[in-house]
Amino acid sequence: MTDNILISVKGVKKHYLDGKVKALNGVDIDIKRGEVVVIIGPSGSGKSTLLRSLNLLEVPTEGSIFFEGEDIAAQNVNINKHRQKMGMVFQHFNLFPHMTIMKNLILAPTKVLKMNKEKAEEKAQKLLERVGLGDRGGSYPAQLSGGQKQRIAIVRALCMEPEVILFDEPTSALDPEMVGEVLDVMKDLAKAGMTMAVVTHEMGFAREVADRVVFMDEGIIIEEGTPAEIFDNPQNPRLKSFLSKVL
Repeated sequence: MTDNILISVKGVKKHYLDGKVKALNGVDIDIKRGEVVVIIGPSGSGKSTLLRSLNLLEVPTEGSIFFEGEDIAAQNVNINKHRQKMGMVFQHFNLFPHMTIMKNLILAPTKVLKMNKEKAEEKAQKLLERVGLGDRGGSYPAQLSGGQKQRIAIVRALCMEPEVILFDEPTSALDPEMVGEVLDVMKDLAKAGMTMAVVTHEMGFAREVADRVVFMDEGIIIEEGTPAEIFDNPQNPRLKSFLSKVL
């Protein structure tokens, strides 16, 4: 892995209700190119707020977020230009129900990247095959299972040729038997060198795939390290207590 840092978060705070609620209370984290960072922690710890801040879906109250060297939290930054390079996969798939899967997939590449339709379709088809859904381009979202829809949502992110993909609890809305098929796609992406930041409750995935695991509580990063350090040798009492409940 190169030492080259893709995203650098410096002193980020996100407060609500005039500062009464501190969703993020001073977070610093760097994410290198090709690194898989998995963020864990109890509900309400600030994990999703941090993830959504990385592409300014949540605008920080203070602090800086550098993406490819530019502070995207600064005034007058064209955030849409940066968002093109940051894929996002949510809990809920956000597919357009009235469009076929193929139309869902080529919408952004043709509109935003100005890719021609044939090239966009060819790319989307290859990616569909990569996730085992090569025969589903003509289907509508309602005809697919939750796990299939989430794999389509990942393909949609990949169609934009992103530098990084942000995953916000991508399996939490799925039936248990569908979780594996989505995690398998994410594992393949990690092996292929995709930079990923993942908020998840799937500790097995964190242990197996993460280069680094970050534990958050009360809006701050409490501890971070390799999966072995976090799961086998946790230092902080709050992390120990959290792991005793989830493992």
